[in-house]
Amino acid sequence: MGIITAKQLKQKTGEVIKKVRSGERLTVTYRGKPVAVIVPPTQKEKRALEELRSFDDAWKDIEETLQKTRPKFKGWREATEWMRNRT
Repeated sequence: MGIITAKQLKQKTGEVIKKVRSGERLTVTYRGKPVAVIVPPTQKEKRALEELRSFDDAWKDIEETLQKTRPKFKGWREATEWMRNRT
């Protein structure tokens, strides 16, 4: 397992990704202390990520759901006023 500093990670992100894609595990340090480990995904994680819907598809569903609902307030000012008067 390799060790890189947070500064190196910031400056050489592309190289770090290449190393991780090739199977290497990297420990990230900050001020000499380990703070993270970057590892390639497991086969199970890869399958789960492949099953995710695209952002556009997910956002389309959110917008359709919002279109079907009636907002409780006419705008943000009315909602803010309601929140301030709650006790």
